[in-house]
This record gives sequence, structure tokens and C-alpha cells, in this order.
Amino acid sequence: MIGVTCASGRLGQLVIGLLREKVPAGEIAALMRSPEKAEELGLEVEVRPFDYNEPDQIEAGLEGIGTLLLISGSEVGLREIQHRNVILAAMAQGVGRIVYTSLLHAGTSPLKLATEHVATELMLAESGIPFTILRNGWYAENYIDTARSALEAGALYGAAGEGRISAASRRDYAEAAVAVLTSEGHNGRTYELSGDRAFSLGDLAGTISEISGTEIPYRDMPESDYAKALAEAGLQAPWPDFLARIDRQISEGALYGDGQALADLIGHPPASIRDILAGELSPAA
Repeated sequence: MIGVTCASGRLGQLVIGLLREKVPAGEIAALMRSPEKAEELGLEVEVRPFDYNEPDQIEAGLEGIGTLLLISGSEVGLREIQHRNVILAAMAQGVGRIVYTSLLHAGTSPLKLATEHVATELMLAESGIPFTILRNGWYAENYIDTARSALEAGALYGAAGEGRISAASRRDYAEAAVAVLTSEGHNGRTYELSGDRAFSLGDLAGTISEISGTEIPYRDMPESDYAKALAEAGLQAPWPDFLARIDRQISEGALYGDGQALADLIGHPPASIRDILAGELSPAA
């Protein structure tokens, strides 16, 4: 039995859909906080309640699970405790293998997000359970709303300078997870996963311009000015400071990767940022 946590999330749904093409539905368990949503999501596999904050529920949800995909939680600041709950329950239930979705270059990343991922990786190493680390890069889909906002504003604003982003699609990362879940030879390995066509925000502006038919320049700003602009645009705290800080860290290489591990696992080139935006932006009339 393969268990997938955060199964109602966008990555979890993709993983389950791809798993169903490779293994019988009866061998897949969707582990999710709100199991009542399973029918509307069309998961069509066994569904178990699984709240990262409920240790007893977690342990019950892992009964009979041989391989677990531990998709990192979304509550920044709580993930170390939540992931510990899962790992301890997996140890108690005798789970045979854990595959964990971490962060690109987590061990050296300047992103504050990396701290909880590193802590989880260390817990896995100490658990005695065979494990694989998938250090996922940025989701290219993160820039869909960015592109739409740029079209509304007439320019793309940021604070990333010439920093390059090696993003890939959620589906690419889901395919990599399924490849690891359904094959052997991955125990003890850490995969640095990223797209193979890195882009700067200037490049992104050019791609938006090309697809939409509207010239969109990139306007680079100091981090503090960008945070202020995001706040003035209506973004609530702490997001303006958080997003501006990430842009500055992009300028330092935080989201850049030059490896081929993702392409090797999925057997084809990852989607480019143009691939992701092409179906989302309408050409100018």
C-alpha cells in the first residue's frame, strides 16, 4: 500500500492520478485532513483522515502502509512538529519507506523555508526507516498570477535583479515522486530537482510580452521598495516582506539549479515557464 499525505492538495492530487496509471487503486491510500472532499476531487482510492496535528489519527492512518509519500505541510513554522508526528507514527507502524518532498538545495539554501526541511531530513536519517529526499525547486505555476498582475499593471515589478529561477511544473514534480514510489534503487538518495531552462524576471517579462502581445518591461527595485509596493497594492502582512525577501534571495541564487535529476527521473524535459504560461495568458486583441 502506498500512502500519499496532503492528498487533497494540488501536488497530492496529481501524484494520486499518476499512481493510478501504474498501480491498482486498491493499493493507494489518500491521507487527507478533510476526507469528505475526496468524492468531489474524484480521487477514487481509499481515503483516510490524516491531520498532521493529530498524532493518534496519523498513526491509525498509517496502518498497513508500506511506502509513504510525505508531502511537506503548508503551515510554515509548524512543519517541523507536524513532520515529526508523521515520522514517529511511521516508526510505530513499521512503514517500510518514506519519500519526502523537501526544498531545492535545502542544506545550503538561504531561504528561511529551508530550516524546517533540513530538520525533517535529519529526523528521517535518524528514524531507521529507508528514505528518499526529493528536493523540489520552485513551482512554475507560482508565476501565473504574477504574469496576470504584470499585464494589469503594464510592467513586471520585483527585486530579484539578474537572479535565475529553475522552476518546473507541479506535474513534473509529481511524475518524479511517482517514479521513485514505484521503482527500486532510491533508498538513501537525495535528488535535487529543478527545471532545466532557468529564467530571470527580465526573461519572464519577455515571455509574458511574447505570449500576450503586450510589451511588459521588468522594473527592478530595492527589496524595501518592493515590499512597500506590495503592501500598497493591498497584500496583507507578512506577505510583502516575505515575498520581497525571496526576490532578494533569488538574486543570490536561492532558486537556481543546474542539475538534470528531474529530467532523468521523469524521462523528458521539464515544462518551461513558457509552456506553463502559454495556456493562461490571452494574446492582446
